[in-house]
Amino acid sequence: MDEKPAPSTSGLKTQPQVRAGAGGVARLLRTRELLLLLVIVLVSLGISRVTPYFLTSGNLKAMLIGMVPTAIIAVGTAIVLAGGGLDLSVGSVMALSGTVAGLLLLQGLPIWLTLGLVVAGGGLTGLGTGLVITRIRVNPLIATLGMMTITRGIAFVATEGFSVSGLPDPFAYWGQGSALEVPPMVWVMVVIVVVGDLALRKTKFLREVYYVGGNERAALLSGIPVNRVKVTTYVISAALSAVAGILLASRLMSGTPTAGIGLELNVIAAAVLGGASLIGGEGTVLGAFLGTVFMTMLGNIMILLAVSIYWQGVASGLVLITVVGLDMFVRTRRGEV
Repeated sequence: MDEKPAPSTSGLKTQPQVRAGAGGVARLLRTRELLLLLVIVLVSLGISRVTPYFLTSGNLKAMLIGMVPTAIIAVGTAIVLAGGGLDLSVGSVMALSGTVAGLLLLQGLPIWLTLGLVVAGGGLTGLGTGLVITRIRVNPLIATLGMMTITRGIAFVATEGFSVSGLPDPFAYWGQGSALEVPPMVWVMVVIVVVGDLALRKTKFLREVYYVGGNERAALLSGIPVNRVKVTTYVISAALSAVAGILLASRLMSGTPTAGIGLELNVIAAAVLGGASLIGGEGTVLGAFLGTVFMTMLGNIMILLAVSIYWQGVASGLVLITVVGLDMFVRTRRGEV
């Protein structure tokens, strides 16, 4: 199937993101990204009147650094959701990657070799997940839930439940160093978000993700290699989760097997909030990033207002249910479901 000529997209469900290119003010004003950005600005201005600490440079910097792993993973989640998939293993892959990176560094492996091996290992994890879904036809929910349990279990077995500490000092550069007053991990996030957004909007292969997520059968009949596209989305998601795990380990200077518990729900909420759909065929990386900003800001506001940290999980769950419910309501009114 991969040898077929370039696919015709006639008859395929055309998504707004696929049509993105030349725009106009009218189209821009209709985008979910702009609306979400306005909400972020308005909430920021409103909460700054309640607490003077929110818009301080120290608090904003802390939020920016803290959201890096989530934002990077949200990029992969947006791509998977656009392709009609679902990945619940991202938090566990992040934890396993951080612990493996720590263990390899303690064995004396060079930092760059360690980073390459860990990211490649993350990609192989995604490859395994994608093949289970496309070849064995296991539901993405079950497949990624199983992978979540497997990778988390391996992290605990490898570390016996303890954090991997005593990492070499040069490794701290990415999470604790400084480049224009912020750690390099922030710039890594910026590059991944920008490249990911442009690739999903502009490149031929990743644009096919929308067609697969919008109408898989029509995409297959049009010559799009559906299985290959699906597998690639999971490889990208897992590789980015590995990058997030490395950066988190660098920030904490330890690999923690308990890292990222519950993170998968936060990134799904962020992606859906930014315009993605659990049905597939929609969403952008920029939207997922802005959704991450909003979710991070929400958690920070609760901390500043002395709300129990346990309520943050409740808030995340409510946001997820609300945005998915609204998405389904709108689709029902349009006659799409």
